[in-house]
Amino acid sequence: MALEARLRLPLAGPTPATAFLSGSNPKPSHISFSLKPASTSLSAANAPPPIVVVGSANADIYVEVDRLPLVGETVAASAGHSLAGGKGANQAACGGRLALGPTYLVARVGDDANGRLLEGALADAGGVRLDRVARAPGAPSGHAVVMLMPDGQNSIIIVGGANMEGWAPEVDQEDLDLIRQAGVLLLQREIPDWVNIQVAQAAKGAGVPVILDAGGMDAPVPRELLELVDIFSPNETELARLTGMPTETFEQISQAAGACHKMGVKEVLVKLGSQGSALFVEGEEPIRQAIIPATEVVDTTGAGDTFTSAFAVALVEGKPKKECMRFAAAAASLCVGVKGAIPSMPDRETVMSLLESVQAE
Repeated sequence: MALEARLRLPLAGPTPATAFLSGSNPKPSHISFSLKPASTSLSAANAPPPIVVVGSANADIYVEVDRLPLVGETVAASAGHSLAGGKGANQAACGGRLALGPTYLVARVGDDANGRLLEGALADAGGVRLDRVARAPGAPSGHAVVMLMPDGQNSIIIVGGANMEGWAPEVDQEDLDLIRQAGVLLLQREIPDWVNIQVAQAAKGAGVPVILDAGGMDAPVPRELLELVDIFSPNETELARLTGMPTETFEQISQAAGACHKMGVKEVLVKLGSQGSALFVEGEEPIRQAIIPATEVVDTTGAGDTFTSAFAVALVEGKPKKECMRFAAAAASLCVGVKGAIPSMPDRETVMSLLESVQAE
């Protein structure tokens, strides 16, 4: 399928972050993250390599309800509105706000009003390079219905649209060249598995770490894809679905993570909601991270994407794994206080301020 021409922007970034992929780390005694410079003139020699997100972009239709409808029932929403979202767009927006180096999104949107909504929202989010976002003629933009409950929890139905139908049979060579220069490649499961496999192969061949967020399709993850992934990041529900094992206790989660290791994934980063997160590196003791409590929980829609992206930001900067998890926990804590996924993404200074305040307690 022909895709329209896009603006070409220069790539940036030195050596990928492969050296940071193995080993557990002690809890840091101080915050070692630097502030994001006010000027964008940070030289390529000093900036971390780019974060590349290949994934979905959706127009999220939010409806606020007291409860989910029963089968055959109609319920009234107290409010409704449209916001930009999709796991790929969410993670790119978060990276754009947190990363010292550039963040690129590789995605497909429709040539329609929702596509323009998505492009505008990502441009407004700041820090996301959009020259690899293409409009796919003949396919509508992906969209989702987000049913938001008063406690901030949600249920989501997605319509793939251009996310699933807008890709050419072979991923563009320029997209693959960009991926080979990345510090990390972030993937999710709201685009075809064959696209994820092609881009993961390119990353693997160039020594670029691959993080796969399990969110999206509820179909089994192809073994071919899992074997290309360095860090697999499910929540406990997704982990149970993938492995067919219970995940109600930490011991059960540990055993399910071990099953993932046997499938070829060396590291499993599990998001545990109110119980925090845990990183299971094959052959090592788990690294656990408690949540950093949020002042107020308004909307949890983008929390998992914020966590995964913030973890990747810290990883590219060469931080120890425990520190990556703390940075991610702080970012996720801040994002649940604002309605909408992309609007809720925190900036770097706010995350650092929260980490400093927590450390001072």
